[in-house]
Amino acid sequence: MNLWQDFLTNDDRLIHKWTHYFPIYEKHLTEWRNKTITVLEIGVSKGGSLQMWKRFFGPLATIVGIDINSDCQAFEEDGIHVRIGDQSDPDFLSRLVEEFGPFDIVLDDGSHQMEHIRKSFEYLYPKVSKNGIYIIEDLHTAYWPEYGGGKDNPSTFINISKQFIDDLNADHSRGAIEPNFITRFTFSISYYDSVIVFQRGNIPLKKAPQVSVKNLASRLLSVDMR
Repeated sequence: MNLWQDFLTNDDRLIHKWTHYFPIYEKHLTEWRNKTITVLEIGVSKGGSLQMWKRFFGPLATIVGIDINSDCQAFEEDGIHVRIGDQSDPDFLSRLVEEFGPFDIVLDDGSHQMEHIRKSFEYLYPKVSKNGIYIIEDLHTAYWPEYGGGKDNPSTFINISKQFIDDLNADHSRGAIEPNFITRFTFSISYYDSVIVFQRGNIPLKKAPQVSVKNLASRLLSVDMR
């Protein structure tokens, strides 16, 4: 059963997700199924999403949810851990990483406030496992003033992330852009409607060799003839 089918047939705790997120999840998260991983979801709500991830990732996964609402503690069960705290509080996040980290997958579906999203990302992203995934959802709020958003507001996460595109390509800027953590430890940044997906990783050697199958065959033939 894929994640979309699981969502449609859910008869347990409430799950609230945009329908177009499911192909994004399948694309970036399927390879992590049935592996020993730790998943953090920021924002517990009614608890159904944590159960969905438990079913999707399988019996070897540890699922962790955080929320500022203490009522969410009741959603703990085998394989699901819930901690109560503020996603923008570095002390709380530090304790969380110490207890469960490093996280392989982080999904930010929390307050959707721009400042909170930024602070969570700044603290947690460097602590995600070296090939891990960091997903920020519901970024349409970056355009809504009540969430600290606005098209021309430089502090929205959408506008902040535009600089990350340059950072990702800093090694090719001929010194115009100083390489940073994004440059060295991010393999890709994928943009979707309301969602950004960061994939951790690095490129140890950036080079572009020239290869010709014809020339390669000729060299192999000359070796055989000797």
